[in-house]
Amino acid sequence: MSLLPQYTVVVPAAGIGQRMKADRPKQYLTIAGKTILEHTLENLYAHPQIKHLVVVLSPKDDYFSRLAIASQPWITQADGGDERAESVLAGLSTIENEQWVLVHDAARPCLAHDDLTKLLAVAQYSKHGAILACRVRDTMKRGDASQNILLTESRDNLWHALTPQFFPLMTLRDALRNAAQQGVQITDEASAIEWAQGTVSLIEGRASNIKVTQPEDLQLAEFYLQHKANL
Repeated sequence: MSLLPQYTVVVPAAGIGQRMKADRPKQYLTIAGKTILEHTLENLYAHPQIKHLVVVLSPKDDYFSRLAIASQPWITQADGGDERAESVLAGLSTIENEQWVLVHDAARPCLAHDDLTKLLAVAQYSKHGAILACRVRDTMKRGDASQNILLTESRDNLWHALTPQFFPLMTLRDALRNAAQQGVQITDEASAIEWAQGTVSLIEGRASNIKVTQPEDLQLAEFYLQHKANL
C-alpha cells in the first residue's frame, strides 16, 4: 500500500459536447477500443496517489451504466447539473473528511502521470490550490465581433488552463456555492477561487494534455495515447 497521500478526483461528465457534432456526448466517443471517459478514468486511477473517482453524470445519461468500468468499487456516481460548476459542486458534496480534492475534465484522457505528481506535491508546501497549465506559445490576437483583428496581445505571463485543478475541499466548495448564489459565471474551478480572492498557483504541464472538443482532436488524442510512454 502506498505511503504517499492519496486523493479523490471529481470528474464532471454531464456535458453533451455540442461542438463535436456527434450522435452522443463526446466523452462516449471511442478511441482505440475504449470510450474517452474510460481512458480518462483508468488513467487517473492508475496513478498511485489516486484512491477514488466521483463521476458526475447527467440524470438522463444512459451510456455510462453500459460500460464495464461503471461497476468498479473505486468509482462513485453522482447526478450533475446543466452547468459545469453545478456538476462539480454535486461531486464535491459526496466527499467527506478529506482536506484536498482534484477536478479533472472527462474529455482529457492524455494526462501524464508525472505532471499529476507535480500538481499533487502542492499540498505538501502550500495552503492554496493550483492547476496544471501550459504557456501560450502562439501569437495571440484579440478580435472584434466581425472577426477582424483589433490588436496583438503580449504572450508574457499568459497560460492555457488545463486540468486537473487541485484545491482544499472546503475552500473550493465554499467558493462554488457562493458564486452560484450570486449568479457569477464560473468557467473552471480556478475562476471560482479567483472570484473569492484566493490564490491559485500555476504548475507547468504538457501541452499533450488536450481536451477533446473538436472532431480533429480525436486523432490527436489517439496519437498521444498510443505514444503515452513518451508524453
